[in-house]
Amino acid sequence: MGFVVGLDAGGTSTRALVLDLDGTRLGAGVAGGANPNSHPPEQAAAHVRQALTAALEGLDPAKVEAGVLGMAGSSKLTDPAVAALFEAAWAGAGLRCPLRVVTDCEAAFASGTASPDGTVLVAGTGSIAARIEQHELVSTAGGHGWLLGDEGSAFWLGREAVRATLLALERDAPDDLSTAVLDRAGITEGAPRDRWRRLITAVNTAPPIQLAGYAPLVTAHATAASADRIITAAVRALADLAEATRSAHDESPIVLMGSLVHAHPLGGRLKRELAARTAAPVCVATEGAAGSAWLAAVKVLGDTAPRPA
Repeated sequence: MGFVVGLDAGGTSTRALVLDLDGTRLGAGVAGGANPNSHPPEQAAAHVRQALTAALEGLDPAKVEAGVLGMAGSSKLTDPAVAALFEAAWAGAGLRCPLRVVTDCEAAFASGTASPDGTVLVAGTGSIAARIEQHELVSTAGGHGWLLGDEGSAFWLGREAVRATLLALERDAPDDLSTAVLDRAGITEGAPRDRWRRLITAVNTAPPIQLAGYAPLVTAHATAASADRIITAAVRALADLAEATRSAHDESPIVLMGSLVHAHPLGGRLKRELAARTAAPVCVATEGAAGSAWLAAVKVLGDTAPRPA
């Protein structure tokens, strides 16, 4: 019996998974991040080869019948030079089947459901919703980045936490969230106006993406009135993103992925909000590499391909 292989290549890590065609796991490998937008493409491709080599240890790579690479930053492979690096990594691991690259959204959706159609909602450092049809991404809503959007994301939560703290300092009305924000910024002493100035300076001096580091404070202090308002707005924004990709009365699945899906209480409130808006099943993405491997199996066996064990 032949094998299939799937990878989930993100900014932090790359995971590879080998399955046989009945869904049994045969091997797994982990390497560093392989998003070619956040890593030098040569390094990203090397991490793909490293993860593949580890997953295929003890197996004959020539028996792999299909493979899928789910990747954040997959659009970078429209550059022929970058694509060639990944093709070389694929072949260098001993694989003879073609390399098929999909977005991380497609891989995540496949990890959460066997349905060919539906919506995947990403709530992590950024935010985006994508429409999936016949296992392929056909449209998106959001995903405009921190400067132009990403409402409901960890970046957005962190920025709103800092804004709420500045407002609390202006009104001299601190709460648990504003105290935590100031502690994280290392601003623990001084008059309110002085701390107000120092917080603005600290945030504007750091790279913008570091605002996402304040996001956990919002969920950790969710009982604070300011944090509750931020979470409520985030849940509404994320649910709106998902709805923007769907027609009325659509009952295809919604798959959730990203760190905020697991953050209490925001993740639970998001699931309840979606359940109140639609009769569609709401699922949580599991292992992106498993989703990619299952998509590879679908290429061989069709939609009846067994789900990964």
